[in-house]
Amino acid sequence: MNVNDSEVVASVLVNRGYTVCSEPQTADLILVNTCSIRENAEQRIWGRLAEFRSLKRKNPALMVGVIGCMAERLKEKLIEQEQVVDLVVGPDAYRELPNLVQMVKSGQKGVNVELSREETYAEIEPVRYDSNGVSAFVSIMRGCNNMCAYCVVPYTRGAERSRSSESILNEVRELIKAGYKEVTLLGQNVDSYSEPGCSFAQLLEKVALLSPDMRVRFSTSHPKDMSDKVLHVMAKYRNICKSIHLPAQSGSTRILELMNRTYTREEYLERIKAIRAVLPGCSISTDLIAGFCTETEEDHQQTLSLMREVGYDFAFMFIYSERPNTKAARRYKDDVSEEVKARRLNEIIVLQNELSLKGKQPYIGKTVEVLAEGYSKKSGEKLYGRTTQNQVVVFPKGDNHIGDYVMVAPARCTSATLIAES
Repeated sequence: MNVNDSEVVASVLVNRGYTVCSEPQTADLILVNTCSIRENAEQRIWGRLAEFRSLKRKNPALMVGVIGCMAERLKEKLIEQEQVVDLVVGPDAYRELPNLVQMVKSGQKGVNVELSREETYAEIEPVRYDSNGVSAFVSIMRGCNNMCAYCVVPYTRGAERSRSSESILNEVRELIKAGYKEVTLLGQNVDSYSEPGCSFAQLLEKVALLSPDMRVRFSTSHPKDMSDKVLHVMAKYRNICKSIHLPAQSGSTRILELMNRTYTREEYLERIKAIRAVLPGCSISTDLIAGFCTETEEDHQQTLSLMREVGYDFAFMFIYSERPNTKAARRYKDDVSEEVKARRLNEIIVLQNELSLKGKQPYIGKTVEVLAEGYSKKSGEKLYGRTTQNQVVVFPKGDNHIGDYVMVAPARCTSATLIAES
């Protein structure tokens, strides 16, 4: 979603005469798009600002801005403590960037962190300046109404609101014309997309019908909202990828209740059962948090057992990081030691690596369709791409090109990658 936001920002500025440059040393304006969902993400930003301070000493006219969620959360600190920062712009104020830049040029600080209940940037065509020309992100909604106890997103990105389906379809049509082969529909909770007369299941079907050659993915789903209607639409259309990201966060019902996730372990597993029934072979990935407030060893073991029961293909795995002003920070004590958090996270990672490796075994020797997305990091003679199940495959380039659909038979694998030999 931050990539997509950066593309919207680029569009706003390009339409006012700016061009995107590849190196900070050549820039007149540097914007750091930020995330506040974990503390280490914010720590990296402070480090980046220190780097830009030296650039500004060499070029006093250089303007530096912090945009996105961290701007929303830490506006006073950024303005008062970071002399290098000229602009602080929240996620709903990107249209104002050209005007704010002019304020900076006149000697003022450019600040706008006002949240909106209407802004979706629906009619702004993103400038995909760093795109591979194959895959693109399309935001279908902004904000979030799920007040998960650990999460800062509702406070930094505001209330949930959906784009019009027609603006979404028009953007996908333009991507098809430009030769893109895959689109990912984005939202904090795509299943709650809502327009009069159009649910997420209906939107997904409309996008799939635009072109049978355009792969369609989406993220992220919430277990309490993912409907069977979405699953049946996925089953109906070959170009809707058979891959679902369904964050669990914990395998313990007690912890899920403290997290305000609004489902139990059993209800989560019912959703998994429905996916398996309607979409055999669909890959499932998840998010997991280690060491949430009051988490016991038994709670942790329930997370490990959930992982084994579901057999996730992939997971984003994190140590719990207390975020200021969230429900968890206000009501609960962060009472799990950092050592215990680290040990539990490591056990989750080790298990997930085993599950990922096991999940790739059935693909060995089987011919799969892969959309070639780019060159392998290790060899210019190999390409990489993904299957419909979101499995990454590295294979010999041969006569294939980026953007081609290629039939590949993997010969071996690691826990992260399927590998085909020449």
